[in-house]
Amino acid sequence: MQSVRTILIVDDDAQTRSVLEASLQGAGFRTRTAADGAAARLALEAGCPDLLLLDVSLPDVDGLALLTELRQSPATKDVTVIILTAREDNEEVARAFEAGADDVLRTPVRPTELLARIRSHLRLRGYVDELARKERDAQVMVELTRALASSLDFREILYTVVRRIADVVQVDRVSIVLAPEDANVGYVVAASDDEQLSNLRIDLAKYPEIQQVLRTREPLTISDVATHPVLDGVRDDMQRMGLSSLSLLPIVWEDQAMGVLFLRVASMRGSLSEREIGFCRVVANATAVALRNARVLQSLRDQTQQITFARFEAERRLRSLKRYADYFASAADGLAALDLEGRLLFGNPRSFDLVGYTESELLGRKLREVVHSDEVKRVRELAFGFARGDYPRGIDIRVLRKDGASRTMNFSFSPLLDGEGAVLFSFRDITEERETAAELMQTKEFLESLIDASVDPIVAADMKGTIILFNMGAERVYGYRSADVIGKMSVERLYPEGGGREVMRIIRSPQHGGVGRLDSIRTEVIDCAGTRIPISLSASLIYRGTEPVASFGIFTDLRDKLRSEDRLAQAQQQLAVTEKQALIAELAGTAAHELNQPLQSVMVYAEMLMRKIAAGTSEHNYAKTIVGETERMKEIVRKIGKITKYETKSYVGTQRILDLDKAAGESRDSDFPKRISSKPPAADRGEPKS
Repeated sequence: MQSVRTILIVDDDAQTRSVLEASLQGAGFRTRTAADGAAARLALEAGCPDLLLLDVSLPDVDGLALLTELRQSPATKDVTVIILTAREDNEEVARAFEAGADDVLRTPVRPTELLARIRSHLRLRGYVDELARKERDAQVMVELTRALASSLDFREILYTVVRRIADVVQVDRVSIVLAPEDANVGYVVAASDDEQLSNLRIDLAKYPEIQQVLRTREPLTISDVATHPVLDGVRDDMQRMGLSSLSLLPIVWEDQAMGVLFLRVASMRGSLSEREIGFCRVVANATAVALRNARVLQSLRDQTQQITFARFEAERRLRSLKRYADYFASAADGLAALDLEGRLLFGNPRSFDLVGYTESELLGRKLREVVHSDEVKRVRELAFGFARGDYPRGIDIRVLRKDGASRTMNFSFSPLLDGEGAVLFSFRDITEERETAAELMQTKEFLESLIDASVDPIVAADMKGTIILFNMGAERVYGYRSADVIGKMSVERLYPEGGGREVMRIIRSPQHGGVGRLDSIRTEVIDCAGTRIPISLSASLIYRGTEPVASFGIFTDLRDKLRSEDRLAQAQQQLAVTEKQALIAELAGTAAHELNQPLQSVMVYAEMLMRKIAAGTSEHNYAKTIVGETERMKEIVRKIGKITKYETKSYVGTQRILDLDKAAGESRDSDFPKRISSKPPAADRGEPKS
């Protein structure tokens, strides 16, 4: 089960850290946070995260300077770093990548985009780490293979093998136990924790796990020695030794178990991983080959006369094959013949050109001597197949030319000369073809991952309307799974009735150039629940030569955009209403202030008349009535003035009003009155004062 990934968030804004932490924890990540560069350094010293989100603006250090520091440290130089920045500065983005950033995101960033970028980088880091592990395993394997193939002391070689295995998989002890066929005893010929140990005799009855592996010729992993049934009877001895798990791999040659590769694991280590088991299995196979070769070396002296006879027989066969030389000489492919032991009997000129050797350098040599080391076992199996009458065709084998270059050749074998025991084969160099095929496959896989990583939905269909591409963005919008629609559903079902045909009509229409392409049209699609979804669609036809073979569409979900536009329209409508209310209140205040001056003048003149006219006369009563009505009118004006809080120019004392005369003159050019200074009071115009 994959472990939970840890992400360190370095940002001085507490709210941003909280939002990022909530999004990442909701997606199943473990998070740690730091508010500045010092806290980030402490967090990294405590343990390197799987990924670092780093803000460029920190209170105590520049984020890019901290990134440069991390890249220079052996402990953090390989950690994946995504830079967060709110600046719209392309130069800063360039500097971030120069400093060693793996990616740059501008904030605020959408959670879906952030998670997609993080998962993409973690996948890439996983691929890189896995390749590094495989490279280390391959290097160790090459080292062990060379050791096993060397002519040094074989006991020392086996000790080197078990010690290196123990170092690579980090277990307590690795040993090689050999068991003679149908015997009840075994011999520990090498152990990683004891260089001097050799041919230690053991009673196999006390090792039921070894007996089972020898009998079944299958690997055995015991995850818990306390419960596994195969250890019944010897469980107490295992537990006293402090062991928790065991792994045993058979050493097999030609379906015959020669022994086992025995790995003992302490309690704190736990069981071996599949990669480690696979590595040990390859070592066990290589050990079987080395053991078999060691036995073969012991019998070489006895085979000298047989080899001399075989060489004489090969020369006789070569003479019988010479009559085919004229037929083979002009062939464009390499043509050659082997005996049943794999020795070259004859070859045409093209065959020698392909491998870079002369005829004299190759005749009499075995085919496995000119192939890549990884192909030796396979070529040996081919020789066994010839003896059974198996002659494969069209198989790829890597060949080492004389100049050391590795080339991929395609071989086809067939029997030749009934009764002569020879095999004819043809071959040709297909290195470039295979490299091109591999590059095309890598490009295909890259494009598929790029399409799947796209946030926007992407859908493609053949010319019959059957869906042939449906990325993850389309899954999110439509609610269908790609496995349920690709090759099974018509693209028409993704649109309202007739919508798909209408899109194809628009693509081909003269208004869009008739070239099979359109950009950003507004339309609708239908999800799995029947809901209509507004989208912005760009589509195109895909051509093979001059014939269209598929249609391709990429679109944007407009629901969020339309909701935002609705909210904006509502806000603008409310703003218009508010402005009208403010205008009414301002006009009311202006009217109140403008009426106050003439009313004051009327009241002053009326009071002057009252003092000049004798009391009791009708004129005095008229003036008194004018004063009373003026007072009442002023009270009304005072109440009207309270409804406005707008300030303009000075009027009397601290009072500020609008200049209605000027505002009325400017109203012909503007929909709203402007706040400007009013006319000076009556006293300033030379009019009489009360």
